[in-house]
Amino acid sequence: MARLASKELEAAVRDAAREAQAVQQEAQVPTGADGTAELLQRLVLQRVCSSARDEWAPDELEELGKDLRLSVVVFGASGDLAKKKTYPALYELFKKGFLPRRLQIVGYARTKLTTQELRDRLRGFLDKDTEAVEQFLNACSYVAGEYDTSDGYERLGAALQAWEAAMCVGSALPTSPTAGGSACGPCGGRRLGRLFYLALPPSVYPEVCAHLRAHCATLYGGIPSAGGRTAADGGRGAKGTAPAQLSQGSFVRLILEKPFGHDLATSETLATQIGAHWPEEQLYRIDHYLGKELVQNMLMLRFANPIFSAFFNRHYISNIQVTFKEPFGTEGRGGYFDSYGIIRDVIQNHLIQVLALLTMEAPVSLHPDDIRDEKVKVLRCIAPAAPSDCVLGQYVADQGQPGYLDDPTVPQGSRTPTFAAVRLFVRNERWDGVPIVIKAGKALNERLAAVRIQLRTPPASIFGPLDHMRNELVIRFQPGEAIYAKMVVKKPGLEMDYEMSELDLSYPERYRGVIIPDAYERLILDCIRGDQQHFVRRDELRAAWAIFTPLLHAVDAGGVPLHPYPYGSRGPAAVDPFINDSGYVRTEYTWQTRQHPADQGAAAAGAGGNGKNGAPAGGKL
Repeated sequence: MARLASKELEAAVRDAAREAQAVQQEAQVPTGADGTAELLQRLVLQRVCSSARDEWAPDELEELGKDLRLSVVVFGASGDLAKKKTYPALYELFKKGFLPRRLQIVGYARTKLTTQELRDRLRGFLDKDTEAVEQFLNACSYVAGEYDTSDGYERLGAALQAWEAAMCVGSALPTSPTAGGSACGPCGGRRLGRLFYLALPPSVYPEVCAHLRAHCATLYGGIPSAGGRTAADGGRGAKGTAPAQLSQGSFVRLILEKPFGHDLATSETLATQIGAHWPEEQLYRIDHYLGKELVQNMLMLRFANPIFSAFFNRHYISNIQVTFKEPFGTEGRGGYFDSYGIIRDVIQNHLIQVLALLTMEAPVSLHPDDIRDEKVKVLRCIAPAAPSDCVLGQYVADQGQPGYLDDPTVPQGSRTPTFAAVRLFVRNERWDGVPIVIKAGKALNERLAAVRIQLRTPPASIFGPLDHMRNELVIRFQPGEAIYAKMVVKKPGLEMDYEMSELDLSYPERYRGVIIPDAYERLILDCIRGDQQHFVRRDELRAAWAIFTPLLHAVDAGGVPLHPYPYGSRGPAAVDPFINDSGYVRTEYTWQTRQHPADQGAAAAGAGGNGKNGAPAGGKL
């Protein structure tokens, strides 16, 4: 409980005492000393701890399994995202026992398929556990329908209602909440849930959301009430009806896939169109980077370890590098990519989320909105990126690999960047003056996603110049998840000599045999549990777009030079002086490959054919 200044506490006690006296008189409560003290204490605590966030906790998995009847509807069920990501993530949750026993998964798309044809399509994207696969597919069904007409949604809504009715057979159905029936609704206290996963282009979101509200938002047995928002439908009933009063904890939620607009104006327009039908608390804007193990670990790393949090400020940190590299090009998906480019596709969403977690202040609690409040605050402190703080590139053919413009799905003469390095500054007391470079590119020399925090060179070193031996904290998200610190140590021997070494937490070594869940598994489960911590709130999205929109308009207008770089290279040559100008100093450092005792005699091999720690054996990082 937060401490109050003495005058504020005295005022709270006086107000609570008057309120307690009024309550006792109105309710004719005996004014004994014990009763008065207890009532007074309760009222004081209510005034001091008035935030509902203090009482919040995500739904317990065990309770969900016992009580929840869940319908998951996958829109775009015949598309690539659904079959490669959404359904496999649902299957893994099902196989591991994280989904409720009473479950149906309904696919919806324009493609004319039967339920059996959908199951046959999905089978090849699941694992080889035949029994688990068949059990999961038995829970899957399919409804064909258009996205812009009501007929398919009406049939979908009827199917959902019929299944929920079957799940509630035998439960009391009270005629009114005060007529002596169950106060928990038609399912006798058992919960109903609908999760709509929109694996669709955002351009169709407004009409899909409108039809869902009109035809699929009311759970089975909704009882008209006098008004007020409920967990079932966000306070909006079907057209022409009052809101529904349903079992405690019942819900309807939507997962929305990126991209959320093209710039600030289009993002706000899209958010307004969706918000006209669905309130913010029912929307889960998914960014799969927020489901990655090491991204989620950043909160713990920063705020549970004073050894790290003490130097997270401008006095110690010289610069920060956030890097995303892919070793492949568009590979036939250039049509989609060309309409967005690398800044919109990766930097404005995935990497800016990483940056927000890295630079935000400590939240007052783990409530999702307390965490997202701090992310919004720090994003609003970031000055909009200028063209002078950006290096753009586009890959060209090399080593037998085609260039970007060689992709037949890419428009001729396209100037869409496939590489970008953007320098940002957080204008607050903690970070003012610290350059933060976000780099992302396709067709580069390796697969990598990492944060590199480089500290300043020690002043007046008694060991001689240490300019190229700076301390660094590195968080590698992929491949081979790891957290390590590069530091100067004495080289073993009789001489007082030094070298760079590391304090290393490599997940494949430290957590041998532990399977790290896929990001989509985590985020779908979070949505079912009602935990929005790892989803993007509307004001957070607005703040992120505000940082990049002026730069994006300049890029679209051809106002930023585009540098060619060979397929499989480190990127444009212009990026090295750009990063050096941002204060980064390449350190003299070589990874030492190590072997676990169980691996003696075997070649050390990490993800992607790299060394044990995911870095090139004996190479520089």
